[in-house]
Amino acid sequence: MARLLVIEDNERLAGLIAQGLSPHGYRCDLATTLADADAALALAHFDAIILDLGLPDGDGGDWLRARPQARDMPTLILTARDGL
Repeated sequence: MARLLVIEDNERLAGLIAQGLSPHGYRCDLATTLADADAALALAHFDAIILDLGLPDGDGGDWLRARPQARDMPTLILTARDGL
């Protein structure tokens, strides 16, 4: 079973992502802030990250670039931003 870290501040959306992936063999740990994501990365190994860019405590892209252990993981960026 692949373990994913879902970093999304909208708890309903994060839950729906986890619910949708679970039947396909993915175990999802949820983090609603970048601080929570740092704590999760310190405690566990993840096979991939699903990352929102607009989080209450910072920019997900900046967070990703600053963490070598996360940078080496496959990352899917989901965001409501309408531009790069």
